[in-house]
Amino acid sequence: MSGQAYTLFDTAIGTCAIAWHAQGLIGVQLPEASVEATRARMHRRFPQAVERAPDDAAQRAIKGIVALLNGEKRDLADILIDDSATPDFNARVYKIVRQIPPGETLTYGEVAERLGDKSLARAVGQAMGQNPCPVVMPCHRVLAASDRNGAKTGGFSAPGGVVTKLKLLTIEGAQPGGPTLFDALPLAVRR
Repeated sequence: MSGQAYTLFDTAIGTCAIAWHAQGLIGVQLPEASVEATRARMHRRFPQAVERAPDDAAQRAIKGIVALLNGEKRDLADILIDDSATPDFNARVYKIVRQIPPGETLTYGEVAERLGDKSLARAVGQAMGQNPCPVVMPCHRVLAASDRNGAKTGGFSAPGGVVTKLKLLTIEGAQPGGPTLFDALPLAVRR
């Protein structure tokens, strides 16, 4: 696919990146261990993309992501994602997940129920693991089933795994099972 571009940008949790083309956003990359590692990941994910300054739509996406990661209750549902290469099942899952407001969560089972079949919970988790646009497609707001001790986070395929997921949920004020280890830290350190 030609016309792909990407850019790196700083956020409260580190250097992130987005990739886009004329039809919309095609990827979001959460911080790797270094800026160079984030750039290298973008090269691997989008080998035809060129690094350049963001166009207006990409700049709006960046502003929204930065604001959300700064703790603002931002709904990023207005950011256009090109899902033309997304498998049908995943697209159906993502449509539901994009409707989860900041600060709220659903379980894999609840998403599956909204698809019409609770037995699809595992498939929902697999779709979350294939999410090309974390944060904009808020897969961090989807948790494993709750037990009597509180919600379980479930996995998170982005760099940092579950720790990153908990950071994102803490920033949004949606803490599964109560306070997390990040609550004891000043906000500047949590970022």
